[in-house]
Amino acid sequence: MMRCLLALLLALCPGIARAQEPLTLDEVLQSSARSAPQIVEALARVRQAEGRSLSAEGAFDTVFDVEGRSRVAGYYDGSVVESRATRPLTGNGGYVYGGYRASRGTFPVYEDQAYTNRLGEAKVGALFALLRDRVVDERRTRRSVAGADIDVARFEAEMVAIGVQRRAIDAYQNWVAAGLRLRAYRDLLDLAERRRGAFRRLVTLGARPEILLTENDQNLVRRRALVVRAEQDIASAANTLSLYLRDDAGAPLLVSDARLPEDAAALAGVPVATKVAAAVARPDYRTILTRIDQATARLMLAQNDLAPRLDLRGELGKDIGAVGLGGASRTPLDAAIGFRFSVPLQNRAAKGRLAEARAEIDALAQRSRFLRDQIAIEVEAIVIAVGATERLAVIAEEERNLADRLAAAERRRFELGSGDFFLVNQREETATDARLRLVDALARIAAARAELAAATADRVALRLGN
Repeated sequence: MMRCLLALLLALCPGIARAQEPLTLDEVLQSSARSAPQIVEALARVRQAEGRSLSAEGAFDTVFDVEGRSRVAGYYDGSVVESRATRPLTGNGGYVYGGYRASRGTFPVYEDQAYTNRLGEAKVGALFALLRDRVVDERRTRRSVAGADIDVARFEAEMVAIGVQRRAIDAYQNWVAAGLRLRAYRDLLDLAERRRGAFRRLVTLGARPEILLTENDQNLVRRRALVVRAEQDIASAANTLSLYLRDDAGAPLLVSDARLPEDAAALAGVPVATKVAAAVARPDYRTILTRIDQATARLMLAQNDLAPRLDLRGELGKDIGAVGLGGASRTPLDAAIGFRFSVPLQNRAAKGRLAEARAEIDALAQRSRFLRDQIAIEVEAIVIAVGATERLAVIAEEERNLADRLAAAERRRFELGSGDFFLVNQREETATDARLRLVDALARIAAARAELAAATADRVALRLGN
């Protein structure tokens, strides 16, 4: 009956069952990627850049305006209403427009153009840039730079996420390592505590001197101190881990010792990629390349501003309806073309922007070169460190096995009466030290693999998606 009730309780409250399951690195990384405030902040900055890009697109919005004017006093009583829609061209610095105008009443001779037929006048036209603003202009450059700002924000968000996941791995591995150290010290303390009961019986029977019990108590106190310090370390590690392990609402979760993994297999860390990614995969390197593209766009705009302006304009107009007070001259189709030409004589502002853009491109090119070399050297150093730590872990494993065998053999000798109590303690503590060194070696392997995943921007290993 109790088993059935327990099974029913776990089925109704899956969170209770999950709370006792060993905490995995995947769970920590998924929680961190979903709820870490630094990552959420970086994603908000991406949305901010998208908002700026949308604002830059506003330069190409269609604009509709209406203007009216009426004479309320004087000899003439003319009124005119004019509407116009203008749309900038996305592939040229010019624009197209269309409008409608209607007038009533009389106008002075110097406002003769205000007259229309009874149903008004419809007009369409366009302006095309033939030299300056033909290939690039300020609107298109601003839109291009704003679009690149989105990429920069995304790359920076990736770098933030990579750094957060890297620290989350460290926090988890430190917590697991602290738990394994605590277990090692508790096992060492348990040996002394079990031995104390046997010693008490032997001393009571007179088979062993009382000083042996005192010496064991001394070792017991020392081992208890080791356990207390290890408990403090794991509590501190769990507190740090709560920065990355969060609930669905984003609040930190303080993990209990009950969720510690069973063995050192949890220190395996993230898998190492068989092929090391090139420097171009790093978001910080791609950020510099994007900055170069932005500087190049500004350079092209400065070169554009140095060019002479030659604009071609065409317009068609047609009055509709019965002839108005302006006469029949409005009725035929009107067509007009024109041009505008201007040459900058000094244009020092554009020359200054040109020199500034060229200097920025040179600086960014050197920065990208240094970063590319730095990434290659950094990755190679980490690969060397991973290989060395793996070899050290193999040696530490052999050392622990030998130390365990020596400690077990020495305990048997002591139990048979031919061993020395001081040597037994020394063998046990040496075996524990070897066990701890193995834990440290495995933790260093995990740290080196995490560092390699961060250095190569391995999003799959860091659980940041493909």
